[in-house]
Amino acid sequence: MTIPHSIQPAYDIVYAGGGTAACVAATRLAETFPERSILVLEHGPTTKGKKEHIQPGLYMTHLAPGSKTTVVHVSPPSEDVGGRAVGVPIGRCVGGSSSINFMVYNRPAASDLDEWERTFGNEGWSAEKMIPLFQKASPACFLSETYEPDPNMPTHGSNGPLKSRTVVTVDWALTATPFYEESINVFGRNAKWISSEGRRSDVAHHYLYNKNFPNLTVCDGCLVNRVVIENGVATGVEYLFNNQVHESAPQTLHLVKARELVVVSGGTMGSPLILERSGIGRTEILQRADIPVVVDLPGVGEGYQDHILLCPLYLIDSNEKTMDALFRGDPETLRVAQEQWDADGSGLMSTNGVEAGIKLRPRPHELPELGPEFMEYWDAERFADKPDKPVLSLGPLAMGLNSGDASLASLKAISIATFLCYPISRGHFHILSSDPSATPDFKSGFLSSPGEVAALRWGYKKGREIARRLPSFRGSFEPAQPKYPQGSAAKETETQPVSLDAPKMVYSKEDDAAIDEFLRGAVQTAWHSLGTCAMKPRAEGGVVNSKLNVYGVKNLKVADVSIAPGNVNCNTYSVAIAIGEKAAVIFAEELGGLCV
Repeated sequence: MTIPHSIQPAYDIVYAGGGTAACVAATRLAETFPERSILVLEHGPTTKGKKEHIQPGLYMTHLAPGSKTTVVHVSPPSEDVGGRAVGVPIGRCVGGSSSINFMVYNRPAASDLDEWERTFGNEGWSAEKMIPLFQKASPACFLSETYEPDPNMPTHGSNGPLKSRTVVTVDWALTATPFYEESINVFGRNAKWISSEGRRSDVAHHYLYNKNFPNLTVCDGCLVNRVVIENGVATGVEYLFNNQVHESAPQTLHLVKARELVVVSGGTMGSPLILERSGIGRTEILQRADIPVVVDLPGVGEGYQDHILLCPLYLIDSNEKTMDALFRGDPETLRVAQEQWDADGSGLMSTNGVEAGIKLRPRPHELPELGPEFMEYWDAERFADKPDKPVLSLGPLAMGLNSGDASLASLKAISIATFLCYPISRGHFHILSSDPSATPDFKSGFLSSPGEVAALRWGYKKGREIARRLPSFRGSFEPAQPKYPQGSAAKETETQPVSLDAPKMVYSKEDDAAIDEFLRGAVQTAWHSLGTCAMKPRAEGGVVNSKLNVYGVKNLKVADVSIAPGNVNCNTYSVAIAIGEKAAVIFAEELGGLCV
């Protein structure tokens, strides 16, 4: 038996979890308070210097069976998703999902953050207050190797630790912009959390590993069991070593004391489990797991949300470049890509294959055509009052994502990825046992609202029209498309692109039913889980207040995207970073300092 880390009996601040927000907040506090000791306990392995966390083109390796950096939680079969069980992968390594994600960089609408403040009563979380924290983390975006970032961009930073850039495919630029120039949200280049040197911009390598903080200890392979609470005060954390990371470590519980603060930062699917094992949650759930109730807090683990993703496939010209051969592990493709990356940081290994996108909402004249179920969804989310809120995010992925069809190996395909920005459906994430390794009770809630299906149906049709107009288009990949009725006008026979001004496809009610059936059988997670420890009033199901304090316990906070009280119309990495920056500011003020 070997003890993998020399962990002291006590630290001033202890983080239960070492993901995106934790790395940001912990390093900021270590810099602000060099006299205070800080410990971060991360369930997964270190990522330092490992090429799969540095080279962007290797991100799909983290979704491979047996991955030690990702864990997949499975929601049970539901008729809402065609009778399927849906899996949701999350990062389990130092840096969390920033170390394994798709590296797409965008940010929420101003109204998203304003709602966090006004609707949910969280003073200090408005867009006006949060934009400086987004700026603090990130630079302006490099458009290409020949453009320099503009330091005067009003909502972006220029000196942050993280880097981003963007390149756009000519096909998409020529097609999407004219086709959607009547749309509220026109075509845009997708920025990437990838540096101009072709390296992933994760928080572990850009906040933590690149600096030396003598007062900060980060321990990988440490599974947090619970927060120790004495007389209503969080006083420490109980943990054990993860034997998948440290195979020879003893499987016994250890205790580390926290003199000033415990911060739970296990992510949307980790933080509620830690709280519940600590005796904080709905009484019935705790009693079911034989855990003594410390605080009856019914909101813990409730309100699970994600961006529901659809990826129909389209065939493209065989001369086009896609990521598929790299993702399949084709030896020659890997060799060439690695040599090019080693030489100058370019090529397939330097990208994520996600180059452009559009955020869409219907124009007023389109609304009557979308049906009562869509209108019910539209009204429930009050889109009419919020012109900066898109219904969908849509864009091409240079890959045949998740098709599972062997015939694609000899073909070239792209996915027109479409995700729902503001799903109505809610799920939950709870413990079933006091055992920290036990399978949790997870329900995704995907497509439990008919309005979500109607919105994605509209998005599918929009994406299909773009695909048909791409110069590289060579037809639909039928196994990853709706099964239209025999004789349907929507049943595609095209194998070449149509002109930009070609008539749009016409769909019957039977065609719409076929699309809906396809949607239910094909949607998946967008890897954007949030909301299970919501920052809102306790009486409304909240878990933390605007200072991130857990209701009913002193010296205990939560800092990660689980605190999001409402959804955001973006990939959630930028939001996790901003939450980490905001947490650092809050913690520093309460500890008598200033986080600059």
